[in-house]
Amino acid sequence: MWLSDGQKIGVALTSFGVLFMFLGVLLFFDGALLALGNVLFLAGVTLIIGPHKTVTFFARKQKLRGTMCFLGGILLVFIKWPFIGVIVETLGFLNLFGDFFPVVLTFLRQLPVIGHVLSLPYIRNVADRIAGSRTSIV
Repeated sequence: MWLSDGQKIGVALTSFGVLFMFLGVLLFFDGALLALGNVLFLAGVTLIIGPHKTVTFFARKQKLRGTMCFLGGILLVFIKWPFIGVIVETLGFLNLFGDFFPVVLTFLRQLPVIGHVLSLPYIRNVADRIAGSRTSIV
């Protein structure tokens, strides 16, 4: 599968968004880094899947609670309540993107070093439980 130039830029923006959010949390909930990370993440997701599919994804009835928490958390970060905002945003993120965790885990298990670590007996059980996988594919 080939990515268009816009999708490649979207992957970069999403990656930088996750990096800035991680740094924002690591640096004691720095509001500026968290806000920048949120904007980059949303812009990147929009470029990867397109504006129409992004609106459709976030507006699905079964994902509405996750969307409200995610966007509410972003709003709280913007109004200078970064700690509470990140907690609310994380709950929304897990609700929105939790279905993708087994797919990500399967992909990570195919990587050379990470796959070996994730296939170790105790780590395998914990990773399967966190991802919500019933059985392991690899």
